[in-house]
Amino acid sequence: MIIESAKNISESLFSQVIPAGDYWMRTVVAGQTIRITDLEGNQAADTLFYSADDPSERYSAMDTIREQGNVYLSAGTVLMSNLCNPMLDIVADTCGRHDTLGGACATESNTVRYALDKKCMHACRDSWLLAVAENEQFSMTKRDITHNINFFMNVPVTAEGGLTFEDGISAPGKYVELTALMDVIVLISNCPQLNNPCNGYDPTPVEVRVW
Repeated sequence: MIIESAKNISESLFSQVIPAGDYWMRTVVAGQTIRITDLEGNQAADTLFYSADDPSERYSAMDTIREQGNVYLSAGTVLMSNLCNPMLDIVADTCGRHDTLGGACATESNTVRYALDKKCMHACRDSWLLAVAENEQFSMTKRDITHNINFFMNVPVTAEGGLTFEDGISAPGKYVELTALMDVIVLISNCPQLNNPCNGYDPTPVEVRVW
């Protein structure tokens, strides 16, 4: 569902551009709104959410899909935790839908999906592991890397129940906004994937802005 934001950029508290292949990790407190913008189009932002009070409570794809009765995420979706608590509400979205089934690229999946020589290519899981290692204040480890959302990524479900990675449905300037319903740790990997169409074979920056 397409819903445009009424927020004024000049009133935002913070903004940062995340280069392709880099990560962003920060706490967003309850009541704040975070916007992720696809600056150049056809980019994928692989994102994890955790309770800031206890990171063992984190975003759950299964609970979110079950509660909303839809495998795609868009405006009106409430993101649920593994304890079935509401974490964030998608309040604006100019892309239309986002994936939470396709998972994140990793060196292992690059090898299985593409070729042996793709194993050492940078991947989202590497970005998350680096983020966890460089941000000890969050007391997280690689065991905390679980379900993620692929904002702006197009992963249709086939009639047979399978998944396909297709060209993106985003475009330059498309964005998604989420209002935090609890204090959350947000961990974004701006996907560096070069082997499937999720980034148009050309990873580009995204912008994060907080009100």
